Amino acid sequence: MRKTFVLDTNVLLHDPAALTRFQDNHVVVPIEVVEEIDRFKRDPSEKGRNARQISRLLDDLRRKGNLAEGVTIDEATGGTLKVVFCRAETLAQLPPELRSGNGDNNILAVALEQRLQEVMGSRTPVVLVTKDTNLRIKADAVGLTAQDYTSDKVAIDDLYPGFCELWVPAELMDRVKAASGLPLSDLPPLPADVGVIGMGAGEAAAPALVANEGVTLVDQVQPNHTLLARFDARSQSLHPLQRVNKAKLGRIQPRNREQTFALDLLLDPAVQLVTLIGKAGTGKTLLALAAGLNQVADERLYDRLLVTRPVIPLGKDIGFLPGDLEEKMGPWMQPIIDNLDFLLGGSEGPLNTRSSQRGTRNNWEDLKAMGLLEVEAISYIRGRSIPRQYMVVDEAQNLTPHEVKTIVTRVGQGTKIVLTGDPYQIDNPYVDAESNGLTWLVERFKGQMLAGHVTLTRGERSELAELAANLL
Repeated sequence: MRKTFVLDTNVLLHDPAALTRFQDNHVVVPIEVVEEIDRFKRDPSEKGRNARQISRLLDDLRRKGNLAEGVTIDEATGGTLKVVFCRAETLAQLPPELRSGNGDNNILAVALEQRLQEVMGSRTPVVLVTKDTNLRIKADAVGLTAQDYTSDKVAIDDLYPGFCELWVPAELMDRVKAASGLPLSDLPPLPADVGVIGMGAGEAAAPALVANEGVTLVDQVQPNHTLLARFDARSQSLHPLQRVNKAKLGRIQPRNREQTFALDLLLDPAVQLVTLIGKAGTGKTLLALAAGLNQVADERLYDRLLVTRPVIPLGKDIGFLPGDLEEKMGPWMQPIIDNLDFLLGGSEGPLNTRSSQRGTRNNWEDLKAMGLLEVEAISYIRGRSIPRQYMVVDEAQNLTPHEVKTIVTRVGQGTKIVLTGDPYQIDNPYVDAESNGLTWLVERFKGQMLAGHVTLTRGERSELAELAANLL
């Protein structure tokens, strides 16, 4: 059944192409939304760019006919678009508390008018689509159907973890170590009681793996006997993890299975996109920087380590910072500097030896002077082409899908990009755990041979940090 969708401003600012994503249904844009978009079009941020893009799209559709009467969005699907005014008599039908005539209430009145047309015989269900929780509550209060915009949402509980566990005979585990690896076709169908983690009771199926997925092989007879491997989609075979033991990572060594899978992806130049998701203290940023320093300074696989992160404050913003760009970026990049300081030897050791190590705290500045390290504001990355660099985007959960697309498309020939973040620690008010750019990227690149992902679950920062992450 075709439906009528009334769109709020925040939906279009979140996804400028939202108008085209409702297939053969009717899309209604209140005139109040057009007014709000006009106010945002001069904004230099992403919202301003999206507002200008929406205005151009509406102008293109206007050439097809009168927007007040309705035009066809796409001839293939048959969906239509109409721009509707808020009539005073409809606004008067709202409860007295909602008759103020502000933006949300005007949009609510337009949705109510469409609903009245349904009651009068149009037989087209009306749905108000908004990312504003309070507006959805108001819609329910006046008897309207309302929902969130979900076209780019990823169910966080069902997010691809990047690894699985298979129970196999011991002889197959030995074959994994061969030069050709173990072909996936040689794995027997999985018994129902020892299948892939996440399968329901009584299910039995052959293992279905995706490119670069980590696999823990467990001996069916001796469960303590395990082997870590990775699935190679090109050869359709399993190969053991070997890069971690060969790399010179200094004091950094994987402390659990997930960190081993992550380091293997980070140290593989063939995997050009790596995403790491995990709660605070799981080692996401530290592992990414350790692997980057190794491949930039030691192996010379890349010309430079480029580090960036979104400039979004935790809590109330302290206002403008003094100084040039590098000085302004100092407070934002301090977490990165702390990790580099640790990797370069300046943050560990007994108290009686700390004084002799203070000189190492400037090593990261030496890397910058040598051209091996660059700290970049993510706001100025648009338009750049970044070849032969190891790029780390920290706190990527605060980015929108559009911003992530902008960043990843900056990657030039020979560049590896790593995005890290925790979807449960989001400071950007316009995204949440299911609509941020990081989880969206994980789902879109799942199974691509150039990409790999690992979800880190075990905190290794300290016993207190792990307890706090679990309890608070």
